[in-house]
Amino acid sequence: MCLILFAWKTHPRWPLVLAGNRDEFHARATTPLHWWAGGQVLAGRDEVGGGTWMGVTPDGRFAALTNYRDPRRELRDAPSRGRLVLDYLQGSMGPQIYLGEVAAEAHRYNGFNLLCGSPDEAWVLGSLKKQLEPVTPGIHGLSNAHLNTPWPKLARGRDALAETLTALPDTNPLLDLLADTTRATDAELPDTGVGLEWERLLSSAFIRSPHYGTRASSVLLLNKHEGSLRERSFDAQARITGERAETWSLVQRS
Repeated sequence: MCLILFAWKTHPRWPLVLAGNRDEFHARATTPLHWWAGGQVLAGRDEVGGGTWMGVTPDGRFAALTNYRDPRRELRDAPSRGRLVLDYLQGSMGPQIYLGEVAAEAHRYNGFNLLCGSPDEAWVLGSLKKQLEPVTPGIHGLSNAHLNTPWPKLARGRDALAETLTALPDTNPLLDLLADTTRATDAELPDTGVGLEWERLLSSAFIRSPHYGTRASSVLLLNKHEGSLRERSFDAQARITGERAETWSLVQRS
């Protein structure tokens, strides 16, 4: 994913309210949201790397990942970062322990931020600094820099997320904020090494271009008893190509 906005322990019903956009090349093969891995993972599937960008399990483990944008640090033969999400979802380690183990191997991957948790706790690992930190109650955001780096789209998104919480369980306002195509001014743009035209393109929450853009918008609501995940998919013209939604009562893992 390239934008994750989440409210942690600020809503009376939902300890986790997460809204995120997955931005990717349109040609990369993807299967939309579904239950897979023997019904133990609810997520979309990246058919190239075999992992996912965000997912959740029947017992409420969740994980989501953003890439860290720095083309100067790109490793040509690095393993897929989406497998890190899948490994947490299919495993049994607590998020702090799991991310501690991932940190020791982070140098093998291209840069990333990995959010892992359960209805009780959530942790974030930034691979470049190998910085592992607990998520504190509040409104947070991850884009392609560190946690809560105030890029314009992240700042706008956090403000919009705070305003939508009163509308829950209606998730349409969350999908609406993810559809924001407002670009930053040139003066507001970060310099991440990809060039001015790409910085402009990537500065909006929802990205639209013929070859690369927002492929899916997702909204996850989670507490100790129930979960809800909704995904909307898009084509290269930013047209909605499908929508899927799952709600379930959390079960104890056997």
